[in-house]
Amino acid sequence: MPVIAHVDAAAEIEEGAYGLLNRMQGYNRDKAEGTEVVLPDITFEDQYVIELGGTRIEALYLGPGHSPGDIQVWLPQQKLVISGDMAFHQRLLPIFDNTDTKGWLVTYEQFLALEPEVVIPGHGVPTNVDVVTQYTRDYLIFLRGEVQKLLDEGGTLDDAYKIDQSAYSDLDTFEELASRNAGIVFEAMEFE
Repeated sequence: MPVIAHVDAAAEIEEGAYGLLNRMQGYNRDKAEGTEVVLPDITFEDQYVIELGGTRIEALYLGPGHSPGDIQVWLPQQKLVISGDMAFHQRLLPIFDNTDTKGWLVTYEQFLALEPEVVIPGHGVPTNVDVVTQYTRDYLIFLRGEVQKLLDEGGTLDDAYKIDQSAYSDLDTFEELASRNAGIVFEAMEFE
């Protein structure tokens, strides 16, 4: 079975996966044992389609999101999307240094245009588009809005860490990620 990836994801794997694996082997030797980096066999830029037993499966790159090269797998006949890290709902979404939250919001509109009835997120149980929109798009809009207020008022990075995100405190990983997310968004928006 070939490994299929977006060209940006393939580049990320080639650039960083070997170092990541070496670090993991250093601190988590038992779990890393036997793990090896495997590069994609097939890459694509916008779309890769597979017809399998009368079912159309579309691997789609809709634009920037959580990580470079994130894709969604769309089954149009079933109106089902495997969203990967485009959509979250049971845990607070993580924002990394290479996450483009402004671009993610634009891409999310492309995701919504699919009009999926079932969303299988990268983390959590299957759900619907309204639920993942609340915890993905709406969270990003909220956080970017709060950061913009701080920037307009001359706020600091320290102020960003204190943004009240308690509306999302019921999500797993909230404690680990909320203030970190705010800091990363603040630093990125300073230069937008």
